[in-house]
Amino acid sequence: MSKTAENEGALETRGIEQVPDHERTARTRELFPTWVGANISVLLLTMGASLVVAYRLNFWQALVVAAAAPVVSYGLVGLIGIAGKRGGAPGMALSRAVFGQRGNLLPGSLIWVARWGWETINAVTGAYALLTVLDIVFGIRANSVLDMVTLLAFVVATFAISGLGINAVQKCNKYAAYLFGAFSVLVLGYLVVDTDWSAVFDRSAGSVAAMITGVGLIAAGGVSWIPSAPDFTRYLPRTASSKGIVGVTVGGAGIVVLPMVLMGAVMAVSTPDLASAADPVSFLGEILPTWIAVPYLLIALIGMLLINSMSMYSAGFTAQTLGFKVPRHWAVSVNAVISLVFGGVLMLVATSFMGSFIAFLSLLAVAFSAWVGVFGADMLRGREYDGEALADTGRTSAYWYRGGFSPAAVVAWAVGLAAGLMFTTSDWFTGPLATNNFVGEYGLGWVATVVISALLYAVLPKPAPAAVPGARAERAGQPGTAERPEAAETVAV
Repeated sequence: MSKTAENEGALETRGIEQVPDHERTARTRELFPTWVGANISVLLLTMGASLVVAYRLNFWQALVVAAAAPVVSYGLVGLIGIAGKRGGAPGMALSRAVFGQRGNLLPGSLIWVARWGWETINAVTGAYALLTVLDIVFGIRANSVLDMVTLLAFVVATFAISGLGINAVQKCNKYAAYLFGAFSVLVLGYLVVDTDWSAVFDRSAGSVAAMITGVGLIAAGGVSWIPSAPDFTRYLPRTASSKGIVGVTVGGAGIVVLPMVLMGAVMAVSTPDLASAADPVSFLGEILPTWIAVPYLLIALIGMLLINSMSMYSAGFTAQTLGFKVPRHWAVSVNAVISLVFGGVLMLVATSFMGSFIAFLSLLAVAFSAWVGVFGADMLRGREYDGEALADTGRTSAYWYRGGFSPAAVVAWAVGLAAGLMFTTSDWFTGPLATNNFVGEYGLGWVATVVISALLYAVLPKPAPAAVPGARAERAGQPGTAERPEAAETVAV
């Protein structure tokens, strides 16, 4: 955790500017509760149920999917997080070095808009959790007015935490991780005793294609965090272990994703409607006894609150990189208002929450993956980031390239995005290449996006950074010319 933030008090005032080396005093192990908190979501239960009901997988196949998904998605989160300790700035600010000062507006805008949907889904789920508690404890039935009141309360609380900054988010994640772990053990114990295990294990196996598609479904949530990964590692010193960053990230996510998905798969055997419920939360009040359901729902509510706080925290940085000339905590308010409006529409109009959620996830993964392919390929070149050039959005920036654009990055991003959508199937959109090939049939459109974007960026000629005064600016973006901080990395976490 940053000493700067501690010295300033509860409110973090630092925005997208590079964190000075002397203030980067965080520790790699502090990432563990961050990524635990990012996955405390009852939606994982619903997705686990979908593996059984919609994808027709058996318990052992669901186990493989639940183990593989966080390794794939959060492995990428951890790898991109290394850029944060290299550059000491948020992900979408570092992205300026890759796409150019103007070119970065293209993926930045798409990622910002995609976050609207992610935050809307989380806000609605949190509101449903609160409504379920009110129903179980006080017998208060949901109605349109109460729906909006609970949604408003959730969004306001989210804005308060994310507006305070990284210290507030990390502290809340730490305590939520302990609470969630304790009550998850209770839920697991209850399921072990109460479940008809013969019905669970007697289910026939599904197809390999369904397993691979299931991995993509579960991994999509993790993929959405990839551009935000540097936001949570920028306070790490340059000597922090890269292996440690990846390992702690995967471990923090996996310790939640694996049991939650399996719990959902087990619950679906006795409650198959779980996979298609309009309300993805109320089923917990039916499956679990009240003494477990109420505290578990409250903790799940806190978890959804923290997930949305992390997302809005990063969205504030994205808004700043798009040109919003306001402090970070006010930039966060833009997404808060948007999630309130969209959440109200989803709660009042949508008839199938899970159908809307899965359709959104399939498109979300592709939208984020195009950026991941280009940015990741650039990292492999040994990119170093110049703080002054990142902050300079004018023609004098070393990252101005050609008219503010890096043609190689922009072209690779656009082509990868278009190709990925062509292989994608959802309730809202089906690409022309989504059938009659293994990429489309196995739900690998987002993987195709990463690969195509990365390969195309690797082979296209890339403009050199403009020459600007200062030793750091001269070597910005030049692979192999700057002293590599990773050479002195420690292995300690």
